[in-house]
Amino acid sequence: MTLTIGIIGSGLVGKAVAHLATAAGYNVVISNSRGPDSLAGLITELGSRARAGTVDEAIAAADIVSLAIPLANFETLPADKLVGKVVIDQTNYYPGIGDFRRADLDNGELTSSELVQKHLWGSKVVKGIHNIGWIHMQHNARPVGDAERTTLPIAGDDRDAKDAVARFIEAVGYNVVDAGSLEDSWRIEPNTPIYFWPYAPAIAPSLSDAEAKKVYQQPGTPIAPEKARQLIRKAERPSPIGGTLEGMPPIHIALFLELASANTLKK
Repeated sequence: MTLTIGIIGSGLVGKAVAHLATAAGYNVVISNSRGPDSLAGLITELGSRARAGTVDEAIAAADIVSLAIPLANFETLPADKLVGKVVIDQTNYYPGIGDFRRADLDNGELTSSELVQKHLWGSKVVKGIHNIGWIHMQHNARPVGDAERTTLPIAGDDRDAKDAVARFIEAVGYNVVDAGSLEDSWRIEPNTPIYFWPYAPAIAPSLSDAEAKKVYQQPGTPIAPEKARQLIRKAERPSPIGGTLEGMPPIHIALFLELASANTLKK
C-alpha cells in the first residue's frame, strides 16, 4: 500500500518535503492557512501523486504528518485531529525572529519538540528533517548506496513512530541516526554541530553574489552515520538557546529574502 504524507505548511520547507515525497513514490496531501485553491500551481508542479487539502483533510489522509510551519504557530494545530498520528516535527526555535518567545524554552525546561508533543498530547512526535535547509533538503538527497548519500538525525519517545519516520527519510534519500528522546533533541537543535552547516557547501569569500548563489545550491560534504553520531555526542547545549540569523550562512539569508520578495510580488 502506498503511504500518504500529510504536509501542514506550503512554504519553502513544505514544498521541499512534498517534492521529496512524491519523487520517492509517496502520495501527498499538502495544506496551508490560505486554503487548497492557493496551491493549484504547486500541485501541477508535483504531479498526480499530490493533491491540496485543508489542514484537517491533510491530517485525516496522512499515515505520517509533516509539520512544516513556524514553531510560533504550534498552538494552531488541531490536537484532537492528530490523536494517534505519527508527526514529524520540522519546527525550530528562533526567538530573535518575530515575537515568539517562551521562558520554558529559553531556560531549557523543555525542548521545542517536547513543547509540540505537550500540545499534541495524543500524537507521536518525532523530531526530524529540521536541521537541513530547504535548498539542500532536495539537492543532497541520494539513493541507497550512493557515495554522496548523507545522514539526518531523528529524536522521539515512541519506538514505532521513530521507525516509521526513519523509513520515510531513508526512502526519500538519506541515512538516519537516532539522537535519542525528545528530551535529548536539544542535541540536534539550532547552534549544535549537526545543525544546518554540515549540509551546505563552503563559499569562498572571493566569489561574486551570483557565483556564491550558484555554489551554495550544490550539496555539502556527505556525513556518514558514524560521523553524525559523533556530532550528536559532542553537542553542548547552546547558551542562549535558540537559533539566530547571524548563525546562518549570509548567502542563505539572501536567497530566502529574494524568494520571499518574489512570492510577495506574485500575490
